[in-house]
Amino acid sequence: MSLAAYAALVLGWNVAVILWGAFVRATGSGAGCGAHWPLCNGEVVPRAPEIETLIELTHRLTSGVALLLVIGLLVWTLRARPRGDRTRTWAITSMVFIIAEALLGAGLVLFELVAYDASAMRAFAMVAHLLNTFALLAALTLTARWAATPPESASAPRAHSTWPVLPIAAMAAVVAISATGAIAALGDTLFPARSLVDGIRQDFSPTAHFLLRLRVLHPILGVGLGAFVAVTAAVVALRSAERRASRIAWAAVATVVLQVACGFVNLLLLAPVWLQLVHLLLADALWIELVLLASLVRTAVPVVAVAPATVAPAPLVAREG
Repeated sequence: MSLAAYAALVLGWNVAVILWGAFVRATGSGAGCGAHWPLCNGEVVPRAPEIETLIELTHRLTSGVALLLVIGLLVWTLRARPRGDRTRTWAITSMVFIIAEALLGAGLVLFELVAYDASAMRAFAMVAHLLNTFALLAALTLTARWAATPPESASAPRAHSTWPVLPIAAMAAVVAISATGAIAALGDTLFPARSLVDGIRQDFSPTAHFLLRLRVLHPILGVGLGAFVAVTAAVVALRSAERRASRIAWAAVATVVLQVACGFVNLLLLAPVWLQLVHLLLADALWIELVLLASLVRTAVPVVAVAPATVAPAPLVAREG
């Protein structure tokens, strides 16, 4: 297996771990191991575990494997790539964010911000967890992106480098949509609606919990900012001279369309767990596409030293007359 293939595998595994973490939240299994970390209910291997304990324990084990995979990625990259290689930079960054991810997960458990806790602190912690998760996925994506290039290309200086304004604006929009989506998902878990009409009544009730009042923001931002992301990606696709960047931009447009459609179906079906996971998977895919797009748009042709041309003396021309 090549370093690039291994980096892609690590990225895919982390996406799967993120989806399983959402399953833990959606099924209310976050307290399956009690307020214990890294032990589960005070034991290494819990005896006669309940289904919630198995779900939470599985998430911890897969998260532990993710940490080991990133450690392996870092070691391999440091051994295989020279100093100054961008692959090394992003592998180190991935290591930092996956440690932060583990600490945030531990904090949720130890402070009991799990299961059916409906506090403002839990909502804040979920948004912080989301931001770190996106940062981790970005770092792993860029590690895989540069691992797939020759060392001389990954280490070469850029002739010029300008910030890719459009992809970064789209990424900021996705962060805003996803932050409200995390709060909406928490509200769906803690305050399930019996019907679509009942859910609307919950959202606009004067006595509604703050999570329900905030829940309405997600579909509004999802449609509005989603359209902005799609238009932005389409503009990049049409303006980009690089075929790979154009393909990724059009893939991002398609992902936005699927994501908005999935959101409406999710709303109509009252957010079943399986569809929440599909919705999250599409969000992760869109984020990875935009990270790659920003990287490709910013990367310029490396500097190439060119020897000065020898200027031949002008021939003498005799004047007539």
